[in-house]
Amino acid sequence: MRKIIAFVNAAYQWFVSFASKARSPLLLLVRLYWGGQFAQSGWGKLHHLDQVTQFFTSLGLPAAHGTALFVAMIEFVGGILFALGLGSRVTALVLFANMTVAYWAANPNAFAGIFSDPGRFYAAAPYTFWFASLLILVLGPGFFSLDILIGRWLNPPEYEY
Repeated sequence: MRKIIAFVNAAYQWFVSFASKARSPLLLLVRLYWGGQFAQSGWGKLHHLDQVTQFFTSLGLPAAHGTALFVAMIEFVGGILFALGLGSRVTALVLFANMTVAYWAANPNAFAGIFSDPGRFYAAAPYTFWFASLLILVLGPGFFSLDILIGRWLNPPEYEY
């Protein structure tokens, strides 16, 4: 029986080690894909500011034109930074806050249904953007990011010769 338990434990430890090695590539894929989506969304808003302003006006958002420009810039610049993994957690926080406001303003019933009607919550348009931002905010950018590269350049490991 001990041999079976030892085998199962060893197999599980191997699986955990293997799965942990997939974290950084997964975070890279999330950042690249959703960073690109954020940037594309922001770019589209920048090129259709009048329509975005009208939509924000219909939602009752204050200073609709300024808000539209601000949101477009957050999504465009933030999406590029998100994809590169530069200032990742701060960028993710700003994008997460932006998507939370998008939920609250454009889909208040879906936003309010996070626990009571989760199907409606995750079917809303902002959900995947919101979740990708939350994922990077909590887990960080992963190994394959400019944050890590710059961090290693600023604080190189000390070697004994």
